[in-house]
Amino acid sequence: MPPRSRGRAQRIACGLTGTLVLLAGCAGMAPTRSVPPPDHPPTIDRAITEAALLASYLEVLQRLVQGAPAEQAEILSTARHDFETAPTPSHQLRYAMVLATPRHPGTDCAKAQTLLRELIATQETLLPAERAMAFLTLQSVEQTLAQTAEIQHLQASADHTDREKYTAANRRLQSDLQAEIDENAHLHKELDEAHSKLDAIANIERSLNKPKAPAGATPQ
Repeated sequence: MPPRSRGRAQRIACGLTGTLVLLAGCAGMAPTRSVPPPDHPPTIDRAITEAALLASYLEVLQRLVQGAPAEQAEILSTARHDFETAPTPSHQLRYAMVLATPRHPGTDCAKAQTLLRELIATQETLLPAERAMAFLTLQSVEQTLAQTAEIQHLQASADHTDREKYTAANRRLQSDLQAEIDENAHLHKELDEAHSKLDAIANIERSLNKPKAPAGATPQ
C-alpha cells in the first residue's frame, strides 16, 4: 500500500476507534432501564387521617351548637342511629360528644359519661387523637356533673334552710298570735271586773242617796 493510502487508513481507524469509545462512554452514562416495580398502594399519612377525623367531629359539634332546633334534633338522631346500627368506637365517641355538648335539648351528660368511660376502658381501639378527644370530653362532662350536683346540693340546702326559716317564723307568728289572744282575754276579764265594780259602786251610791222615811212613819 502506498504511504499516503496507509496514513489515510490509520486516520480512519483511529477515528472509528474514538467513535466507539465515545459511544461506549455515553452508553455507560445513560440510565439503566429496568423492569418497572409492581404497583404499591398509596401511603396513608396517619396524621392527616386523624386531623381529618377530628375536623369532622368539630364540624358536627359546631353545627350542633349553632344550628336551629330542627338541625340539632337531626344531628342527635343521626349520631344515635349510627351508633345503634354500627356501634364502632368512632360512632360511640361521636354520639358521646353530641350528648356532652351543652345548650341543646338532647344534652345528657350522664349517658355521655357512661359511653366515654366504656371507650377509655378499651382505648386501644381508638386512634391517638380520638383517645385524647375522649379523655378531654370525659373530663369536661365529669366537671359539669360535679358542678350540677353541687348546685343541686346548695339548692336543697337553701330549700331546707328556707323551710326551717318558714317553720320558725310560723311558730313565732302563732306564738305571738296566741299571746295576743291571751292578752285580749285578760283585758276583757279586767274590763268585766271593772264593770262589776262600777255597778256595785253605783248601787251603793243609789242606796246612799235614797231619801230616808220620817221617824215614826209607817213604811208604805
